[in-house]
Amino acid sequence: MIPLKGAEVSAKIKNEMMGAIAGMGGQTPKLAIVRVGNRPDDCSYERGATKKLIAFGLRVQSCVYPEDISDADFRKAFAAINADPDVTGILLLRPLPKQIDEKAIEEAIDPLKDLDGISPVNIARVFAGDASGFAPCTAEAVIEVLKAYEIPIEGKRVTIVGRSMVVGRPLSMLFLKENATVTICHTRTKDLPGTCRSAEILVAAVGRARMLDAAYVGKDAVVIDVGINVDTEGRLCGDVDFASIQECASMATPVPGGVGAVTTAVLAKHLVRAAQLQKHGSVDGK
Repeated sequence: MIPLKGAEVSAKIKNEMMGAIAGMGGQTPKLAIVRVGNRPDDCSYERGATKKLIAFGLRVQSCVYPEDISDADFRKAFAAINADPDVTGILLLRPLPKQIDEKAIEEAIDPLKDLDGISPVNIARVFAGDASGFAPCTAEAVIEVLKAYEIPIEGKRVTIVGRSMVVGRPLSMLFLKENATVTICHTRTKDLPGTCRSAEILVAAVGRARMLDAAYVGKDAVVIDVGINVDTEGRLCGDVDFASIQECASMATPVPGGVGAVTTAVLAKHLVRAAQLQKHGSVDGK
């Protein structure tokens, strides 16, 4: 089985972006990462994203608020970030604490700064097949991995395990845009292993450590593991039992070192694209 390493895809995206960044005349795009509280997973993602974007030559600002901030105070602070002309893009780390109306924030975010596709405007564009919308970074990262390794998508049978608005549903739209035939599975899918085995490309986005083993993987399938979990021994792992699929899968992304590394590169790519849209009204400046 061939491992699909995210670092190589990330490096390719970086190379593609360098010309666009250089052509901005010294106006370096700036990402605002908005975090409420100090959840370990949020802090870890923030550190990784900050490191990656700075390595790409981009600017990052952390906007951190206490866990008990009121809904009114957070809305006011978020509105200021949203309106700041120096902020090119916004990454809101979710879920937000219960006292904050998360849906209201999603509706308020400027679609041109919404790098992770959480606004109703961008969601609608993705589901309509409109390329002008920002898709969630993780969903787009899956497509980037497949294209970077020149794995055909058109006409392929794709099965996605997981139907969240963060990965499963928007990813299904991205696959349809590439002319794949898509099946979405969930907790009530009958014969889940059998359905998964029929896939030529299998995407695991269920959020359960090592749930999918060899019984779920058809011969020579390409397996994309989106899951990030911590097992009982405190080790980072995906939704796929990587060791057990060695003999059946033809290619697979490892965890760590797979899709996660590409997700932050897509975030950087979205930030540059947002800067182009805000400056010119289009990505190519025309």
